Amino acid sequence: MFDDHNGNRQDHDAAEGNNDAKPDIDADGRMQDSGSDDRAHTDAVTYSWVNPKISRRKETKQDQNWSGRTFTGENPFEDRRDDAGVRPKHRFFSSTAGKWVLLLVMAVVFGLIAGLVSFGVDRASSARAASGQDGSTGEVLQENASQEHAVNGGSDSTEDAEDGSTSSTVAEVVSKTLPSVVTISTISVQEMQNIFGGTQDYQVQGAGSGVIVGENDTEMLIATNAHVVEGAQQLSVGFNDESAVSGSIKGQDSRNDLAVVAVKLSDISEQTKSKISVIELGDSDQLVLGEQVVALGNALGLGTSVTSGYISALNRTVAFNEGTQSENLIQTDAAINSGNSGGALVNMSGQLIGINEGRASSAGQVSVDNVGYSIPIAKAEPILKKMMNLKTREKSSEADRGYLGITCANVNSEAAKQYNMPVGVYVRSVVSGAAADQAGIRVGDVITELDGRTITTYEDLIGALAYYRSGETVTVTVSRSQNGEYKAKTIEVKLSAKSEAAITEGN
Repeated sequence: MFDDHNGNRQDHDAAEGNNDAKPDIDADGRMQDSGSDDRAHTDAVTYSWVNPKISRRKETKQDQNWSGRTFTGENPFEDRRDDAGVRPKHRFFSSTAGKWVLLLVMAVVFGLIAGLVSFGVDRASSARAASGQDGSTGEVLQENASQEHAVNGGSDSTEDAEDGSTSSTVAEVVSKTLPSVVTISTISVQEMQNIFGGTQDYQVQGAGSGVIVGENDTEMLIATNAHVVEGAQQLSVGFNDESAVSGSIKGQDSRNDLAVVAVKLSDISEQTKSKISVIELGDSDQLVLGEQVVALGNALGLGTSVTSGYISALNRTVAFNEGTQSENLIQTDAAINSGNSGGALVNMSGQLIGINEGRASSAGQVSVDNVGYSIPIAKAEPILKKMMNLKTREKSSEADRGYLGITCANVNSEAAKQYNMPVGVYVRSVVSGAAADQAGIRVGDVITELDGRTITTYEDLIGALAYYRSGETVTVTVSRSQNGEYKAKTIEVKLSAKSEAAITEGN
């Protein structure tokens, strides 16, 4: 037999009674018509690939025993031979049933082989990972696997493809930054009108937030807002383990609404030290609209709380109810409520990008929601560093406190623009023979600094002098008008006692 180019099997032998006849074969292997009248006796036996039943031949006894897929008689697999002693060939697997059986057997065998191969690969990979053959140790792999799950129930962190930095979940950010956020509680004395029409001093409690931004040999340094600590007679700092210690105002800048509070390391227990840390600073200049941020602070004085939102706007200028104005602020829709002032605004890498300052509750007759403001760290950092380098001082008693011997008035930003003057404290009068007079301070001078502390209001000046005793020498920076232009001048002043100053500085 042979296969033609179409895959059809052909028989070389002629039909019964003409075994010597040989059909003509063309170049393609096809059987040609010889023109004989005996065609009925010379048709070739043809096998169909689809149906293996033999066509155009006499039915044999074996054929009668098989009817399609049903066995009807003799066992076709018994040892039978024809008249010539030749064992007949059985074609079970050429039948449709046989092919399905063969296909099923092959599928089972393939499945077993694939399963064994997969099992072997898994075992080999596990052994390789455990032995560190991939360049790492098994312990490192386990550590990396655990780091893939976020703190908030297994959410994965995402990686920024451009710079390779990791963007964490809110829970991961909080876990990283919470040890750096503190609560600040103050007690100040304010003069208020009593029910009899007179005035009386009352103690007023205040609550705010702070962020640990530095540490020196003896102190933990905390950034906050100036309005949080303004006028504080007593000040305490609470850490995330709920311990609290007393603190001191190291520096205060009302113009930029920033302050630094110092806490003695000796006052902090070793257990608390192990649970707090200095926050990592970010780059607020790289912020973009829509970037996610997290705000942490002592909301409503109830303890540290967390809110999350997005950068809504940049470079905002805001006038607050106290008459102060802040510029270049970050606007966010993360909730910033009373008590959040001085707290941390961080990016999704857990880096400090702003000091929370306040929020807008109304605009004219319209109520406002989700509009909070933070001082960008790019603006705050140089101011905070300057205050962090100042000497921490303890408040003096009323009897020992030093005085300049002047009367003064505030020059706010609006007046400064109108009269082309620097922001600060304008000297209206000088007491003859008092400290300011002896040092050469004149009427018309504008005091802008005292011993490196920024002075923008009368309250700043009185607050700074409260840490100096009479007889101490301080450096006072004034701006003096010369030919219509104000120029800075530094003057050394030996402070007077209250009795020597004759009057108390005031508006």
